[in-house]
Amino acid sequence: MSKSNPTDRLYSKDHEWVKDNGDGTAAVGITDYAQEMLTDIVFVELPPIGKKVAKGEPMAVVESVKSVSDVFAPVGGEVIDVNKILEETPELINQDAFHEGWIARLKLSNAEDLKPLLNAAAYDALIKEEKH
Repeated sequence: MSKSNPTDRLYSKDHEWVKDNGDGTAAVGITDYAQEMLTDIVFVELPPIGKKVAKGEPMAVVESVKSVSDVFAPVGGEVIDVNKILEETPELINQDAFHEGWIARLKLSNAEDLKPLLNAAAYDALIKEEKH
């Protein structure tokens, strides 16, 4: 059963989360629901620092024992940091998708990208719909 989704971040319909740091940067990862669907994550391909990503474009790749999935950028920006620990310990995403399992930090190219994203309650409703 999924833990509740933190209310301090926003969510995409593709099951990524964004935590706005309030300084023009944001942390990005996949949701607990996404890691549950993927099952055991065995590899994460991180984006290169300096890469510019457009909202909705593939930013990273997460490989599990079941499948390989793109992680889409929920907002546009430039990759300023990546979670290097995931290279050695990809299962951190399974253990703590919302905190230790973050994937990248972006310098936002447009704060407006945050507006259409879902809050935790709307994301919970989306998951409930998908499960039925």
